[in-house]
Amino acid sequence: MSLVHEVLGQDAIGAYLHGSSVLGGLRPGSDIDVLVLARRGTTPEEKRAFIDRLLVLSGHGDGSGRTRPIELTIVTESQVRPWRYPPSFDFQYGDWLRAEFERGDLAPWTTPNPDLAPLITMVRLGNSPLFGPPAADVLDPVPPGDLTRAIVSGIPDLLDDLESDTGNVILTLARIWYTVATGIVGSKDAAAEWVLDRLPDEHRAVLARARAIYLGDEEERWDDMVPLVRPHVDHVVREIAHVFEGTATDAYPG
Repeated sequence: MSLVHEVLGQDAIGAYLHGSSVLGGLRPGSDIDVLVLARRGTTPEEKRAFIDRLLVLSGHGDGSGRTRPIELTIVTESQVRPWRYPPSFDFQYGDWLRAEFERGDLAPWTTPNPDLAPLITMVRLGNSPLFGPPAADVLDPVPPGDLTRAIVSGIPDLLDDLESDTGNVILTLARIWYTVATGIVGSKDAAAEWVLDRLPDEHRAVLARARAIYLGDEEERWDDMVPLVRPHVDHVVREIAHVFEGTATDAYPG
């Protein structure tokens, strides 16, 4: 985390791993996910410094395990403590925004962003500081209702990526169902295993393929399952809506 210290200096309170690295271990295509808590927001010059370095450091998810994409989120202490919904962040780098960064856009993200609720939950759960105090000492817990509301609210945008990011969307929906039903934020493969036990036979093959790809047991391919993917997704979304007591049914495309 020398980059964080170099850019933010003493204004960086702590940096914390989250995601796959603390929820079951990194998989072949996993990102390195880091949340930085800062005393103040970043300046345009500091955003540019982070972007320039991360464009070089971050891999493109080649699946080899040798180079990995980096997701870096910076939140200022005043944005998340005391906790309120929806939460905001100050800066975010992810390779899905690479084209915008390369065009010179310093802030192509959307904030406030409900996705910060499960992120902070994972940070507190994993309690894996790269530096700084324990996560629970500097980050308030996310109320269960806000966590559920946040992950469900992201479903429509998630479905927009179904064709371009099929496996990840399928696994993320499985994790949403698992979290809404159990209150637990778990790894994608653990959530998939839980969901597989609850799927009708006609919908199991799609999720089993996504899980095998995630674990590195199969190459990514979906051409042979195109007719099965959307019915699987529709079924899982209906199950999520049912568990969520129908309160967000209108938000889901049919």
